[in-house]
Formats: sequence, C-alpha cells, structure tokens
Amino acid sequence: MDGIVVIAASAGGLGPLRSIIAALPAPCTTAVFVVMHSGPYPSILPDLLGRAGVLPAAFARDGDKIEIGHIYVAPPDHHMVLGFDSIRLNQGPKVHYTRPAADPLFISAAETHGKRVKGVVLSGGNSDGAAGLRAIAEHGGTALVQDPKEAAMPYMPRAAIAADHPDACLKVEEIAKRIRSFCAGGTVV
Repeated sequence: MDGIVVIAASAGGLGPLRSIIAALPAPCTTAVFVVMHSGPYPSILPDLLGRAGVLPAAFARDGDKIEIGHIYVAPPDHHMVLGFDSIRLNQGPKVHYTRPAADPLFISAAETHGKRVKGVVLSGGNSDGAAGLRAIAEHGGTALVQDPKEAAMPYMPRAAIAADHPDACLKVEEIAKRIRSFCAGGTVV
C-alpha cells in the first residue's frame, strides 16, 4: 500500500468532500478514510460518495482489512481507527461532542502509517481534526486544510491552522488535484 488518505468533514463539508472523491483516479494506489459528523443518525454517505467518483465506497466494518482503491466511511455513532492492515470500530467517548470524530482516525493513521498519511480537514463547525492533523504532521505525513475563506463553516479549518502549521491551506479544487496525484502514485507536498 502506497499510502493512506484521511479526510474530515462536517457542516458544509459534503460538497467539498464529493469534489475530492470525484477527482480520485482508478486505479488508485491508496486507501481513503472519511469521517463526516453524522452522530447516531442513519447516513447514506457511502452511496453519495460512490456515485460521486469511480472508487467503491462503503461503511467500514470492525476488522476489515485495508484495501487500496477503496473508500471507507466511519459508520454512524462509531469511531474508526486504523491498525497497520485493518480497521477497528468503537463506541468510545465522544470527541469534540461527536462520534464518529476525525481525531481518533487521524491520530491512529499517523501512529501506524507515519509519513505515508495525507490528512485533509474540510468545512465544519468545531475543532475536530486539529489534533489529528498535528499528529499527522509530527509523524512526517502531509497536512492539508481547506481555505477557511472558501469553507461554508470555517471553524474546523481555522482550528487546524491554529493547532499547527499545515503543509498547505488550499481551495478544494487544489486539494483534489493533490490528492488525485498522490492516489495515482505521485507525491503530495
């Protein structure tokens, strides 16, 4: 596996998330993991993402083996964390008042996959993803943040910028290009 992409989105983040997913190539040399704040409520996010792009998208299941070219979505009311080759789900305490939350995913990805991780924080209404993006950067991965001026809800991007100096603060179109290049086997700066 060439790498891991982890993406956090909340209020105002569906459109940007779909744009990034639509840009992903097939074949794709990475696995993509998405946390969107849904709480305990039913979600059709995998269907929306599967229709937006060419890669298969599904809710992660506890114990799933990580496969390249797949999009894994945190299911409602479950945190998603990564091992070296598998996914674990849990209903641990809420993080930033939400479950699923991005920080558990981002931190576990940083700890297990180090410099092979590309993290993205998109529009949202709290500070989720900031600590996780900092962990990704500390482990040598790449930290990308949606430009708060473009985000419908700029709080998550602003918190990520304040918590650490991300590698880049970009418009969604540029984030999509960089993630596409990485997923096609290139590098991301």
